[in-house]
Amino acid sequence: MLWRIDPAGDDALYAQLVAQVHLAVARGELAAGDRLPAARELAGSLDLNVHTVLKAYQRLRDEGLIELRRGRGAVVTARAEADLPPVERALAALVRAARAANLSAETTAVLVREAMNR
Repeated sequence: MLWRIDPAGDDALYAQLVAQVHLAVARGELAAGDRLPAARELAGSLDLNVHTVLKAYQRLRDEGLIELRRGRGAVVTARAEADLPPVERALAALVRAARAANLSAETTAVLVREAMNR
């Protein structure tokens, strides 16, 4: 998995990391049992503070997407894969509806972001 952050982006750096893990799971790039890089290693490679990575990992743990295991690090849970099919179906329906309404990808993303913040 290739990790990327945009320091000038609107989203907090830890939130960008969280989103990338969610996307990697959704795309099948990460599966149950896969390990994420050690926090210090990832922080060093992205030139981030280790606490930023730890905050992202804690958020992912709180969401049930990863388990933090002493000695094994951050491991993707089986629950992560099990919860995606209904979301993927809903997203496909959303994309069809957005295209039918001639909405741009950017407008659709804003609508989704606003809905998630409610």
